Amino acid sequence: MLEKLSALATHYHTGPAGDVGADGPGVTLREIRDAGLWQISGWPETMDAVGKKLAGIVGADAAPGPLQSAVGAKGTLLRAQPFVWWLTRADGAAAREAMEIDAEQGTSLDLSHSRTVIRVEGPRARDLLNRGLPTDLRPDSFPDGSFAGGAIHLVGVNLHHRDGGYDLYVSRGFAVTLWEFLTETAAQWGYEVGDTEHWGA
Repeated sequence: MLEKLSALATHYHTGPAGDVGADGPGVTLREIRDAGLWQISGWPETMDAVGKKLAGIVGADAAPGPLQSAVGAKGTLLRAQPFVWWLTRADGAAAREAMEIDAEQGTSLDLSHSRTVIRVEGPRARDLLNRGLPTDLRPDSFPDGSFAGGAIHLVGVNLHHRDGGYDLYVSRGFAVTLWEFLTETAAQWGYEVGDTEHWGA
């Protein structure tokens, strides 16, 4: 069986770096591996039915609307585009069921090997991201649970505000470029690279 290799594996070491002050690092960065990412699309006339099915699969109250996410016991749904959801942090059974969508209702695509996920946390996380991302990340405008697309220095990213931090989804071909931007910019506040997190998909 082929092993998935991280695009960032040789580009970081855990531990503190930059101008870490007495209060500790302003930013914590970590790579999330084995995230699993599945795209499910509906047709205009089937969106309600597909959304209801996906919510049931992950155990959420409802599928998320634009710029939103929904978390269930078996996975997280992200509204990636008007007719598209992403499923992540899902167990294998939920992912398989979501991918078995009937062609008359929509389509599905496994994106797991196409994206790198970087977790950004800490008191200066928002400042760091807004050095490159022209999105209003203030809590009133981008509360916990929000999900949006954008670009950091021409690198396309998708951003999920989760549990007070941010999950950045980036095409693996641009992962190193984004990592270099994040670490070089975070150095002014001091940063720490945390242990790699595995979602186990």
